[in-house]
Amino acid sequence: MARIAVIGAGMGAMAAAARLAVAGHRVAVFERGATHGGAVRRWERDGFAFDTGPGLLHLPAVYRDLFLKTGRESLESCIELSQVDPASRHVFPDGTAVSLPNASRAGVLTALDEALGTGSGERWSALVGRAREAWDATRRPLLEEPLWQDWRVLGRDPYPAVRRRGLFGRGKGPTTATLAEVARRELADPRLIALLESHALAYGFDPRSAPASAVVLPYMEQTFGSWYPRGGMRALADALYERCLARKVEFIFGAAVTGIVEKDGRASGVELTDGRVYEAEFVVAGVDPVQLVELCRGREPWGADDVRPGPDDRAAARLTVCLALRGARPADAVHRTVVHAADRTAELGGVFGDGPGPRTPCDRPTVTVLRPDDPVSRPDEAHEAVTLTSTVAPHGPVDWHDGEAVAAAAERMTEIAEAAVPGLRERVLWREVLPPADDARVPGPALAGREGRFLRPGNRTRIPGLYAVGGWSHPGGGPAHAGMSGAIVAGLIVNGDDWHGST
Repeated sequence: MARIAVIGAGMGAMAAAARLAVAGHRVAVFERGATHGGAVRRWERDGFAFDTGPGLLHLPAVYRDLFLKTGRESLESCIELSQVDPASRHVFPDGTAVSLPNASRAGVLTALDEALGTGSGERWSALVGRAREAWDATRRPLLEEPLWQDWRVLGRDPYPAVRRRGLFGRGKGPTTATLAEVARRELADPRLIALLESHALAYGFDPRSAPASAVVLPYMEQTFGSWYPRGGMRALADALYERCLARKVEFIFGAAVTGIVEKDGRASGVELTDGRVYEAEFVVAGVDPVQLVELCRGREPWGADDVRPGPDDRAAARLTVCLALRGARPADAVHRTVVHAADRTAELGGVFGDGPGPRTPCDRPTVTVLRPDDPVSRPDEAHEAVTLTSTVAPHGPVDWHDGEAVAAAAERMTEIAEAAVPGLRERVLWREVLPPADDARVPGPALAGREGRFLRPGNRTRIPGLYAVGGWSHPGGGPAHAGMSGAIVAGLIVNGDDWHGST
C-alpha cells in the first residue's frame, strides 16, 4: 500500500483517487477550495439551482465503468440518469429551427431534411460517417491509453479528405484542413456550418484553427447521446465524491498546495501553505500545466520532446447567466436550445481575434439555453430555472471586472434567449450573472492533427512519482475525458509506467 497525495478535487482527480483507493492505496486529496467537483459547479438561491459548468453528460460509459470498478453499486443506483430528447434545438439567424433527436442518426437526417431542405440531412450524415473514421482511428490513443511517446504521429489529422473529381481532385486520405474549411467544403449551407462549428465553440475551440478531426465532437454526442442526471451535473460530482469517501479517500479542503516535495529525484509529497509536508510515494496533480510548473519550483515536469501546453490553452471562457423565472416550465419545452450568432465571423473574431489588432465584442453571440425538467432545480412547479451560457474571451475585449459591461452582456444574452423562451424577460424574478474568473478557461478534449498543437501534456511526467490528471492533461477536458484521465493515471500507478491502457 502506497501513500498518494492528490492535488485538487476535480472530476479527474476524484476519478483517480477512487480507483487508487480500491487498489489498496492510502489516498489523501488536498483541495484549496471549500468543495469538490472542480468545474462541475452548482449555484443556488431561493430554492433555485443552476449548473454553472457542463450541463450534460456525453459518453456516460466512462462513469458507468468507474462506478462498476470502484464498488458494487452501479452509476444508475447512485444517480437518476436519463437521456435528453430531443438532444438539442437549434435556432438560426434566418429564423429556421430544427430539433435533433437523441442518439439517432436516421432521426437527425430526417429532421434536418424537413427543417433545412432536402439533401441537408444526407450532407450532415455523410460528414458524421467520415467523423466515425476519425473516431475509430483515435479513440484508443486519445481516450483510453496514456499519451504515446511517439505522440507526433497524432499530429496527422485522421479525418478523411473527400474524394473530388477532376484533374486536381484529391484522393481519400488524411486531411490538413481546419474544421471551418471542412464545414464550408462539405456542408455548404450556412446553417449546417453553424451547427458543426457550434460544437467546437462550446468546447472553447476556434473552428478556423481547430483541426478537421474536431468533427468527432458532434459524432460523440450524436452516437452516444446526451444525458442529464437528476439534480444536474453537480449530482454526478456529488456521487463521485461519496464513492471516494466510501473507499476511504481522505479530503482536506481549504488546503492549498504550495509545492511538490522531491527526494532523491522523485516526488515524495506535497507542501501546504502552513509549511506542513504530507509525505507520499506518488503525487497526482489535478492542476493546469502552468500551475504545475510553479509547484515543481522551476523543475520542468515535461521535457523538450513532450507535448507542451498548446496555443489554445487560454483561448476561451464562459459567461453564465442564471435566471429565476415565474411561471411553470411548459411540458413541451426543450432541455437545450442553441440560438446561433447573427454574424458568426464577428463572433469568432470577438472571442479569438482576427490578427494583431484589437478585438471587438460580438453584439449577438451564440447563446445556449438550458431548461432542465428537474424538480430539484426549482422551488416548486410554479417556477422555472434557466441557465444561459456564451463562449467569451477571458481577457478582452470586455473587462469582466466592469459591472456595467457585464450587465450589458447579460442583458443581450437574455434578449437573444427569447428565441428559445418566448416572453422570457417578462418572467424574470431575478438574474445572477457569473462572469469568467481571471483564470477561467475552457479546456477542450485532445484532438489529433495540426502537428499535435491540440494534444494535452501526458499524464506521466519527467519527475518520477508525479502524474498529471484532469482536463488540462491528456486526454483533455469535459467530464468524460476527465474521467478517463483519472483511469489512465490510476492504471499507470497500479501497473507501472510501461502500462499501455486497458484492453
